[in-house]
Amino acid sequence: MDCQIEQGLCYVDSVTQGSVSISEFSDEILLNILRYVPPHDLLLNVGRVCRKLRSLCLDKSLTANISLSKEYTANDDAVKQLLKELASDIQKMDLSGCYWLSGSTVDQVARCKGVVRLDLSGCRLTSVRLSRLLSSLGCLRSLAFDVTAGFDLQQLSGEGKAALARLQELKQTLLIPSYGVVPCCSALQRLLLYLEVGDGSRDGAASCVQLMVGQSSVPHYQNLSWFSARLAPGEVNRTLLGLYLAVFSMRVPQSLAGLVLFVPGPAPPRPVAVATLMDSMASSSLGGRVKVSALQLPRTWLDGTALGRVLSQGCPAYLNFSRCSAAGFNPLHVLLGSACDLQSLRSLNLRGCGQGLLPDCTVKGEEEMDAESVRSLVESCPHLTHLNLSATHYHYSNTTTDSSDHLCSTLGRLGNLRSLALPACALAQRPPENNVQNSTGNSLSGSLLLGLKKSRRVGVPTYRPETEVSKDQDVKLPSSEGSCLRLLLQGCPHLTELELIGPGFSSAMPRNEPAIRKDPAACPWSLRVGDMELAALGGLTYLRKLTLAHLPGVLKGTGLIELVQRCKDLQALSLANLGSLKTMNYTQALLEALTHCTQLREFRLEQPYLSANVAFFEALSRCRALNRLCIVSRHGTFQPNAVTTFMECCNDVIMCHMFMCGTLVSCKTLQKSLLDNFSSARPALSVVIYPLLHEDLAQVIREIPLCHLDEITLFKSRVAEEPTALW
Repeated sequence: MDCQIEQGLCYVDSVTQGSVSISEFSDEILLNILRYVPPHDLLLNVGRVCRKLRSLCLDKSLTANISLSKEYTANDDAVKQLLKELASDIQKMDLSGCYWLSGSTVDQVARCKGVVRLDLSGCRLTSVRLSRLLSSLGCLRSLAFDVTAGFDLQQLSGEGKAALARLQELKQTLLIPSYGVVPCCSALQRLLLYLEVGDGSRDGAASCVQLMVGQSSVPHYQNLSWFSARLAPGEVNRTLLGLYLAVFSMRVPQSLAGLVLFVPGPAPPRPVAVATLMDSMASSSLGGRVKVSALQLPRTWLDGTALGRVLSQGCPAYLNFSRCSAAGFNPLHVLLGSACDLQSLRSLNLRGCGQGLLPDCTVKGEEEMDAESVRSLVESCPHLTHLNLSATHYHYSNTTTDSSDHLCSTLGRLGNLRSLALPACALAQRPPENNVQNSTGNSLSGSLLLGLKKSRRVGVPTYRPETEVSKDQDVKLPSSEGSCLRLLLQGCPHLTELELIGPGFSSAMPRNEPAIRKDPAACPWSLRVGDMELAALGGLTYLRKLTLAHLPGVLKGTGLIELVQRCKDLQALSLANLGSLKTMNYTQALLEALTHCTQLREFRLEQPYLSANVAFFEALSRCRALNRLCIVSRHGTFQPNAVTTFMECCNDVIMCHMFMCGTLVSCKTLQKSLLDNFSSARPALSVVIYPLLHEDLAQVIREIPLCHLDEITLFKSRVAEEPTALW
């Protein structure tokens, strides 16, 4: 063993003393490196360095699967050249979200005769262009695209319809009421629908009536094994979903393994087809032909009896019960009482699912988490990877120094956890000292005025950061305050995504309604979560995505500095309503923290009274890898010259969305200036600057590219929201 160590040390010394050229690396090492280079860069830049690299860039392992999604530097010329040289090798092509590519560039996809999977979501695609593509792609088995205004199924050629009849997977994003190409897809095994029809459409209701008349032309999905539909808010989308589901009442697929229906807001009455589908899933499992892999239904469509029948035959890998808790029905209790083996469960969403309304809750409709059931869940699901427990309250009742029964300690047993969403009060180990209750149990803390008046900050610990934090140094937490959090960090060291959201939080920028003008009330227990806890989260060194929202206990934001110093690979950061809502009290700490975010690619900041001045954008310009920026601030101000200078410094920024204060004229002037100055060099540039409280904001939101709108502009909890490897 000692000899081996000595040989290893000698080898390291020889490498450091001599110079090693990249040409001396083996082909296997170089191919693994080249996998991280965008495809168009491989062809147009790396491949021109030398003959060896040119040969490697054309290797089948690199050219068979081409993905340009989120490759914002891929302009029309680069993509056309790529498709011209690699067309014969491409088997899978992903252009999702490439909204900046011209129609003529999309036409070049027809060169790829052997492509099997094609994703054109967000691309400019007309009925005629789709027909030409389908006529050329005889091997196509999986297709994703948007159904936009003017789509006409009758414009598809006979060859195009024949290609659709061979499809096994279809993903449609419907921007108008339509069946899309579903009537031609008789061999579908997987159907994914994204209903994004705006209620502002005048012809929405009339189009739905026409679809109802032509319903007989829709196939009966006899081979379907997966059906999912995710809806944007709006009555038209709910009506459209009902039309798609009505077909299932005629003939139920016998091998349905995945049923995922996401309906935001109040769901319509449960269609008869839903009960039929649930019965089919239970009977299919019973017959041994298929095992259910994913299940999600709206709150009023799910009941304990149907859920129990499905679970009795085996636990799916993905379960989403977001907001499904109701009087007499707790999905977690049904899950634990099903007597089935839960070890196959990988992703679970219990957002808003509690055991009942909290007696002293200041936010109407918020429920308390059933901690005992969560403990049983952790014991039964050791392989759980994604868990969402947000939009509930957790108030730790044990006043002793022993915190082994705290929720964080319990979650620390999930060593495989990769993403986690928690309510902010779940990190508190003791109640706030000013939360005094009378004999009737009513709170006298004045929490209804939190955010509306200056708080006394009674019971909030003062945190003094160290001057330097080394990579391996742990933030010291008092044993009485931080032992539970420490157990969570030690037990789940490989967390890559964390959401810490205060119960009752609601973004000031909803999707289809006017901006919220009042701040939501905060849970008094959240006052116990401040800078010290933020600094401790820096122990999650593998963290890539972080969301912090509605944390009134943050005083100066100093803990945020230590957090980003230790989480050096943080790529997405979302901050909303930290500290006082009457004044932004962590400005200086935020500016310093941004200077350490060298790998940050996405940044969303929602905070009232934000001053986006020269100092703010100078600090933000230190984030050289930044791609997307979104700022939402009621009563916030910005300096146009500072924004322009920032865009000049950060060449990779392709999205700048700002919804603040200011006149409509000043916002539009800055928006036009940025587009005029930077669009030529950045083809994917998306700039939206608009007053947050303007009455036409909803219309502006609908014009934002969906990839930006859904992923960053609109605030929402994302942990365990989608089945992994869905598409």
